Amino acid sequence: MPTIPWTTPNQPAPGTATALVMASRFEVRTLRDVPRFFLRSLAAWKQLRQARGALGASLVAQPLRRTFWTLSAWEGREQLNAFAAAEPHRTIMRELHPTMRESVFTFWEVPVGELPISWDDARRRVAAQPAVDQAS
Repeated sequence: MPTIPWTTPNQPAPGTATALVMASRFEVRTLRDVPRFFLRSLAAWKQLRQARGALGASLVAQPLRRTFWTLSAWEGREQLNAFAAAEPHRTIMRELHPTMRESVFTFWEVPVGELPISWDDARRRVAAQPAVDQAS
């Protein structure tokens, strides 16, 4: 299972006590969609490494299961939303939408001293959320 380990692009700004954590699971429709999703996720990864307010991130790819997991920590919702709305992430989301089978997202806050988040914790939290079927 290819993994990009936890990377810390920025240290928390002075006075930042908590981090917003986002974990997600994406499933693409077919095995043919896996290489495209993976390559586009690498472009988003490059963007994240330079994003203001990004405190850490990791990616796990399960290509034979057509599944990708993301885990990231942010100074706040504003920084996460700015990242998602910026290029290339915005275009990547639009381009990949037709290839998606389902997606799951979950958000929570942790003290910055508890970063990085464990994948066990993230997977448990994702499993507790309902999947969004992208076919509709």
